[in-house]
Amino acid sequence: MRILSGMRPTGKLHLGHYFGVIKNWVRLQEEYETLYMVADWHALTTGYKRVEEIPHNIEEMVIDWLVLGIDPKKSVLFQQSKVKEHAELFLLFSMITPKSWLEWNPTYKDTKYNLLRLTDLSFMFKGGLRDQVKAFVAKLPYKIEDFEALEELILDDISDTLIQALFEGYLERGVLRELNVSKREFYDTDTYGFLGYPVLQAADILLYKAQAVPVGEDQLPHIELSREIARRFNGLYGELFPEPQAILTETPKLLGTDGRKMSKSYNNAIYFADSREEVQRKVMSFYTDPQKLRKGDPGRPEICPVFFYHKLFTPSEKVEEIERDCRSGKLGCVDCKKLMFEGLEGFLAPIRERRESISKSMVWDILREGSERARKLATQTMEEVRERLKVG
Repeated sequence: MRILSGMRPTGKLHLGHYFGVIKNWVRLQEEYETLYMVADWHALTTGYKRVEEIPHNIEEMVIDWLVLGIDPKKSVLFQQSKVKEHAELFLLFSMITPKSWLEWNPTYKDTKYNLLRLTDLSFMFKGGLRDQVKAFVAKLPYKIEDFEALEELILDDISDTLIQALFEGYLERGVLRELNVSKREFYDTDTYGFLGYPVLQAADILLYKAQAVPVGEDQLPHIELSREIARRFNGLYGELFPEPQAILTETPKLLGTDGRKMSKSYNNAIYFADSREEVQRKVMSFYTDPQKLRKGDPGRPEICPVFFYHKLFTPSEKVEEIERDCRSGKLGCVDCKKLMFEGLEGFLAPIRERRESISKSMVWDILREGSERARKLATQTMEEVRERLKVG
């Protein structure tokens, strides 16, 4: 079975990337034919104004891939932009993909609103209008097949219209100042590439006739869209593409130093490139049980991010003792963090050492060789596509 996955180059990886993605990639490369892509064109969908960061981010990301166990002898590691067939298939798929498929993609608006910090505003609009919309739908002179779905559709449309009205100046401008978002930012984010990136993602997958893609639940709509595009192409022009299956990755939700999901944007992450001193500083700043204010207070390890890390990095024979001493109040949070740091540093130290052994030139050599291998597969697929479409 052939598997494809990829990452947008955002720079150095953190612990969340390892447990969420890379650990699974390492396992898959031992069992299947795997291609792992540096999705640098995808980086342009939201980062097209910061292109000078992309080469450095590629270097840092791929170095972490290598030190964490991705093996270029077992997997094809390649750069998306070096295989121009991705762009060609993206163009051809865009000709047959209905616009509504993209507009209905749930992650399209979610991603845009999260980037612009508009999610809470959208919830506020919908919450304030829900009763009125419910009453309006109830009075419609038509048979309603699904009241809830229709109400949500209307609420979404009204909320979107009100947000657009806000940026056009039809509503109080003070709200925009509070959000610290400009009209230009609102429209600059809404590009054709941003709307169409699921089609490019489908081209990425189907170009190599990948049969499976490892994803989290939030990416399932994208895989389903890839399957829809494959079905549409096959129905129009004859069977060519397999319908890729999602390999759902069950991963622990790794929390950052502030108790939220670990993320670069939250500034709460522990990176593989961090020094020992930096990791120690971050560990000692970790959020803990808010009710355990001092040593002697009983703790609740089940809600404490530090204890979650103990389960991952501390020797198992010590974890039960730490849990017991936390609950009794015998173990204070400062000492608990120090113990956690020892286990975490035991995991990070050899990775940090391997990181020093990989040069940036090695990264580009690996990507160049991998891109050549990937392009051979892509060329074969595109010859078949062009023949079916009677172009080129």
